Amino acid sequence: MAGQQFQYDDSGNTFFYFLTSFVGLIVIPATYYLWPRDQNAEQLRLKSLRRVHGRCLWYRLRLMKSQQSIIPTLKKVALLFGWAVFLLLAYKVSKLDRDYQEYNPYEVLNLEPGATVQAIKKQYHLLSLKYHPDKGGDDVMFMRIAKAYAALTNEQSRQNWELYGNPDGPGATSFGIALPAWIVDQKNSMLVLLVYGLAFMVILPVVVGTWWYRSIRYSGDQILISTTQLFMHFIYKTPNMNMKRLTMVLTAACEFDPRSNKEATIRPTDNVEVPQLIRELGNINVKKKEPPFCYPYSFKARVLVLSHLARMEVSENLEEDQRFVVRKSPALLQEMINVGCQLTMMANSRGGFPAPRLVTIENCMKLTQMIVQGLQETKSPLLQLPHFEEEHLRYCISKKYKVRTLQDLVSLKDSDRRSMLRFLGEEKYDEVMGVLGSFPHITMGIKLQVLDDEDSSNITAGSIVTVTVTLTRKRMADMFEKEQEASICQGEETANTEEAVRNQGDTNKAKTKVWQSKNKGAKKTAKSKKKKLTKKKALPAPVKGKQANGNVAGNEMAVTTSAAASAAKEEDDEASDKGSESDEGETNKDSPSERDDESDKQSDTEVDEGGGDDEEEWEALQQSIQRRERALLETKSKVTHPVYSLYFPEEKQEWWWLYIADRRDQTLVSMPYHVCTLKDSEEVELKFPAPSKAGNYQYSVILRSDSYLGLDQFKPLKLEVHEAKAMVDNHPQWDIPDTEEEDEEQEDSDGIEESDDEDEDND
Repeated sequence: MAGQQFQYDDSGNTFFYFLTSFVGLIVIPATYYLWPRDQNAEQLRLKSLRRVHGRCLWYRLRLMKSQQSIIPTLKKVALLFGWAVFLLLAYKVSKLDRDYQEYNPYEVLNLEPGATVQAIKKQYHLLSLKYHPDKGGDDVMFMRIAKAYAALTNEQSRQNWELYGNPDGPGATSFGIALPAWIVDQKNSMLVLLVYGLAFMVILPVVVGTWWYRSIRYSGDQILISTTQLFMHFIYKTPNMNMKRLTMVLTAACEFDPRSNKEATIRPTDNVEVPQLIRELGNINVKKKEPPFCYPYSFKARVLVLSHLARMEVSENLEEDQRFVVRKSPALLQEMINVGCQLTMMANSRGGFPAPRLVTIENCMKLTQMIVQGLQETKSPLLQLPHFEEEHLRYCISKKYKVRTLQDLVSLKDSDRRSMLRFLGEEKYDEVMGVLGSFPHITMGIKLQVLDDEDSSNITAGSIVTVTVTLTRKRMADMFEKEQEASICQGEETANTEEAVRNQGDTNKAKTKVWQSKNKGAKKTAKSKKKKLTKKKALPAPVKGKQANGNVAGNEMAVTTSAAASAAKEEDDEASDKGSESDEGETNKDSPSERDDESDKQSDTEVDEGGGDDEEEWEALQQSIQRRERALLETKSKVTHPVYSLYFPEEKQEWWWLYIADRRDQTLVSMPYHVCTLKDSEEVELKFPAPSKAGNYQYSVILRSDSYLGLDQFKPLKLEVHEAKAMVDNHPQWDIPDTEEEDEEQEDSDGIEESDDEDEDND
């Protein structure tokens, strides 16, 4: 009778299969994710950035880290050791002998498959004489021979062998467990139980609990939940937040508290070094007793941020803490912007509390720029460039050049720029121009429409307005090239005009006598023409007097323009008279039937044009839908362009904020969209509900950098809102005539009568 049988691996062979699979499942994914990237490629990338970013703090720290770090080497050693173990186990498995062999009675009797019954009997007789126990043979071998003979000669045994692979019929199903037998041995039971209990009852719960406790403390952007709550409390409490208050709220984040974040530290030397920095800064409210601004960690973080903005030198211990605070600040300010947007949406939908002012959110963006560049709010954006100091700005803001922004510096001619920056020297000037050429130059294209509407250009009250903004990034160096090309073209034009004037002067000198007489005649005719013109211009004088008598302000320009307008009007009237005469002639020639044909053709063309516009709108709508679907499916890299920042301790990418605001009411119209994938060009859709009242509205589309000062852009957005169309209650297609209803009822009754007649016939 068939059954089931479980057995552990006594020989230990199948355990190697399990162990090889387990090691392979760990080593292969770990190699893909943890193998250090090509160090040569990173070195080449840093080498290519050296010309522009060589003076940046993050660049120098990256070079030091790549030279001193041994982590990539340790990763390689660990992964190579794992691969060695995996290959060793695979080699061991390949050399193992198979325990299971298929039973074949022909092999036992040393016969070829398909031998005849006579050959089987003859071979059995010979082997039984040899291995029979009475003849001194082997008992086990004789039993195998007898079993093989029965399997080939007995019909039942042969049938069992063909069906089950065993002459005795189906045997017990054997299940092998790929664990060595000593694990279930009674001698080792306590040790195995201890290991199982330690692994599954102590280590696993501790690991899962630690991971869960840490994960619930952070949001999706890896910001502490307590920090988000703190930001929400203070923005709700102070909707209009200035830069000083904003800095205090930022440095009160729990990320800088050693009790919440182990990376933050409070050193014993802080009691001496921090007060010294406070005396040098001199603009910190030390007596502020409001928690958590009065806590030591918040006080220290605020001092470090302000010293970073002032570009002050600090000690080595504080420098390490300052880098940590500065590195964390952009992400915290982004979280503060998100909190402000959430409170704005809650205030707009529910009401009951004032929404954060636009200046609060924009101050968060400005503070991000200031921290990345290490500049105070009142400082010039030119200090973002290398070799620029405070004393050098007087050359730029002089009356001759009036350069106050980066755009002013770019728009200067190369000769004026070199003259203004002559204090730098040739090498430093080339470096400054290289850095300035790497700065971004963004162009914005704005398209306003209402999607999913019959007339996408008609904005009605309460409709959802979609503003599609196309951002195109270029380098400032492209502006230099355009300027050079324009100057070259202008130089060529001036040279051509000078040559033409020179040639004309030479011809005049060659024929002085002939042209002198002609010039005299020409001068006389010109004088006579001027006299005639003055006489003609004197004619509208009475009109001027009439305008003056009518108390209308009139001057010579008004008189000349009115005269010119009247002359133009007379010409237009004459042309219209001529056109009407020609039209009358043509209409007289054409018959009424021809005119009807022309009107039909004209109406057909208008219908075709309307159909073509509808098709174009439909295609544009489908393309926009497909574009949005592709944007949802594909994941773009957030690595755009490295930011030039002299004092930021970490490599940062160029990102932007794009939003629509009402500058007059100081409110957000659309929530800021964080553009993190602008490498060459990017298309962003901003949606917002149109105002509930009809009228003209003036908004602004604002693009702000999160890394550079002075590169923000403002584009006006005019919104003309019309009254919403009234809902149609009684549309003709919804009206069903009474006759149709009666016909349907009559058909239903006829159908019922027919079915009753059929039932009676069946009966």
